[in-house]
Amino acid sequence: MSEDKKKQIPIEDGADEAEEVKAEEAEEKTEGEAAEEAATAKEEEAKKAEEAAKKAEEAESERYMRLMAEFQNFKKRVAKEKSDIHAYANEKIVGELLPVLDNFERALESEGGDPEAYAKGMQLIFEQLKKALENAGLAEIKAMDEEFDPNVHNAVMTESIEDKEDGTVTKVFQKGYTLKDKVIRPSMVAVNKK
Repeated sequence: MSEDKKKQIPIEDGADEAEEVKAEEAEEKTEGEAAEEAATAKEEEAKKAEEAAKKAEEAESERYMRLMAEFQNFKKRVAKEKSDIHAYANEKIVGELLPVLDNFERALESEGGDPEAYAKGMQLIFEQLKKALENAGLAEIKAMDEEFDPNVHNAVMTESIEDKEDGTVTKVFQKGYTLKDKVIRPSMVAVNKK
């Protein structure tokens, strides 16, 4: 019996080994299938990621195009507003000068009347015109007996007057004006020089 046992043992060992080989082969097949499935899953994930990236790129491109269109519309709107501002910038001042124009017309129609009344009417019209321009921001540059300032005065001649200081304006040939603190015409003056 011991010989039978010996004979049976290797047979059983061989069967066990065959089963182990079959189990290993099955395990290798399942590992291979699992690896294949994992590779397929990775490919699918890569495709999904690529599609998502493509969709994101398309969305970004569409957003960029919309932004460019909005910017172009903004530029057109600003250009139109700017041209409207330039076209109607003088509307307020012209509105204030229209009554002055009306008064000049009335004065010219009544020219043959009393000279004193005519002169008084012209003085009133002058004051009305001056007030309208001051409301628009016009201001006269003070020059007479002021110290010469090359920023606001234009010296066209010099004089020598003993009782005035050197560099003082002695005569004003043409008044100068500023418009809202910007010199639009300097005063044309004579300056004292000893």
